[in-house]
Amino acid sequence: MTRLRSGEVLLADGAAGTVLQGMGLPPGTAPEAWVIEEPDKIRALHQSYVDSGSDVILTCTFGGTRYRLKGQGLEDRVVEINRRAARLAREAAGDGVLVAGDMGPTGELLAPLGKATPEEMAAAFAEQARGLDEGGVDFLLIETMSDLGEARAAIEGARRATDLPIACTFSFDSHGRTMMGVKPEVVAREIGPLVEVVGTNCGRDPAEFEGIVRAMRQAAPEAILWAKPNAGLPRLDGDEVVYDAGPAYMAGIARQLCDAGAQVIGGCCGTTPAHIAAMAEELA
Repeated sequence: MTRLRSGEVLLADGAAGTVLQGMGLPPGTAPEAWVIEEPDKIRALHQSYVDSGSDVILTCTFGGTRYRLKGQGLEDRVVEINRRAARLAREAAGDGVLVAGDMGPTGELLAPLGKATPEEMAAAFAEQARGLDEGGVDFLLIETMSDLGEARAAIEGARRATDLPIACTFSFDSHGRTMMGVKPEVVAREIGPLVEVVGTNCGRDPAEFEGIVRAMRQAAPEAILWAKPNAGLPRLDGDEVVYDAGPAYMAGIARQLCDAGAQVIGGCCGTTPAHIAAMAEELA
């Protein structure tokens, strides 16, 4: 976190799934399975973003809790998969690029809307965080959150397992709110004090992110902010999934986000090394 506390703007990487699908990841196969089965391709994914100018790369562990890995029959290999994923990213990062241990939502709802309890969720996130820490990540990223309760459980679990700094980002995709109705300023005020970095990722239209960042900045003037938008919404062109926001457009968005106060800027779904290279040139 030293670089961020100094005021440096860091460029994060782009999408993992988008690139891996281009490498042949079969439909229905979790990217985390390739951490075990195709480590060279995971390493190549990370290297492509390092070569494009990323200062921060994310481990291939968005679905790395036992809740998500159960669908692949890998729920008993949580620590191993997260440890291996972290080491693969570390190999590509070298000494000059930071590695964030990526922790996405469980896909479960907390009671009473669902069956999961805060304690069960915290335990699942603690297990994942332990593997990422053992693999050598620099900090943890809890991302694409929509529920304050799940975010708190993830933070609690991570704090139990490690002393690593934590970033936490929410996805705002329903009229400026998360799927669970949470506003950006509420996230900044309630989650910001619990972590070292707070922000937003994924979402709908990249053009909406500037307003989200400004709302967070107003609510938490001293917070270090993260912004990682999609390259627009996906659409089908024949059998191909297409995102309409190209590299030049995303470079312009990166400049807007920097001017709005974001210190970590990257791309989520649909972004590629070409997008990140354009963003790196704009922010240079």
